Amino acid sequence: MQRVLPLYSKQFLTWLSALLALYVSGFACATTEPLPPGNEKPVPHIALLLPLKSAIFKHAAEAVQQGFQAAADLEMQLPGRLPVRVYSCFDENKDIVALYRKAVADGARAVVGPLTRSGVSTLVAEQNIPVPTLALNVVEDKPASQQLYFFGMATEAEARQIAQLARQQGLHQAFVITTRAQLAKRLQFAFEGEWHGSGGALLPEIEFNGDPAVFADITDIPDTAVFLAADAEKARLIRPYLPNKLPIYATSQIFVGNDDTLTNYDLNGIRFVDMPWLLQADHPAVMVYPRPIQHLSADHERLYALGIDAFRLIQLLLADKVADTLPLDGVSGHIKLSGRIFQRAAVSAVFVQGHAQSLNAQTAPAQQALPDHTIGKP
Repeated sequence: MQRVLPLYSKQFLTWLSALLALYVSGFACATTEPLPPGNEKPVPHIALLLPLKSAIFKHAAEAVQQGFQAAADLEMQLPGRLPVRVYSCFDENKDIVALYRKAVADGARAVVGPLTRSGVSTLVAEQNIPVPTLALNVVEDKPASQQLYFFGMATEAEARQIAQLARQQGLHQAFVITTRAQLAKRLQFAFEGEWHGSGGALLPEIEFNGDPAVFADITDIPDTAVFLAADAEKARLIRPYLPNKLPIYATSQIFVGNDDTLTNYDLNGIRFVDMPWLLQADHPAVMVYPRPIQHLSADHERLYALGIDAFRLIQLLLADKVADTLPLDGVSGHIKLSGRIFQRAAVSAVFVQGHAQSLNAQTAPAQQALPDHTIGKP
């Protein structure tokens, strides 16, 4: 007996076709793999890889992009300069390898990025790095391609620099005051490692969780430093309970700009390190580059400065002139190369009468450590 197939209406078939199309397109939109370059002819350029679509890192990435582009625009008329092409993603940890391959396929002669530590770790595992590549974060103790270099703003490096500065001042022992914050612990371990390695003695660690009674045993001991592994908010609470004669040190985490003089009065006498971009308006490189058009926080100003120096460094890598040019007086600090890590030494500074100023300042405290955004504009 012949089987009879069911008949469907034209409306039902149209609905079914639309449903299948929606189902297939849903899978197509879910992929994170960048589209292939197709038949487009590769164009030589510098690729800037940033998480501009990330809800968490978007604003940080935008600050880096602005600084990088400001430096590129300033030098675009010089002979041999390549155009900059920006490649954005949602999640560097998942997308960075595919994004990197696309940039190279599109003709990138050099790559700058990724920005996040997880993104850099993922790229480190990718052994095929065919062009000079400058990662904007530092991942240590992991083998990487010979073409991959690192440059970032790890505050652990500042903690180690502070330990060196305090030892150079003839201080032999140190109190370390920390909190339960993860960053505070990282700063603590970095300082203690450098301090102990240079022959300094460590006094009992003090963890501050809101109770000032923990500072009762801190007295004016000769040849003793205090290191605050804390941010600005916690440092303001801690500073009044410390003896005035003890030299107190911290990282750039305690400096959020000179807009609020009354707030900074609570930090008087604390020595720290930060970028020339925030502290030295008369620095030769700082005067050359334009300030952001829009007001940025101190943290984002630092990322803007990082973008400027990243552009300068990738130009040196492209021209194979790193050995001839470094050390470099950058807007983010004094830059030298150790292995494949561009190390950044920050500027020494101190809070005086509610203002932060570099220690080599010869005059009264500057009125702004974040200069007016119209200064230096082309």
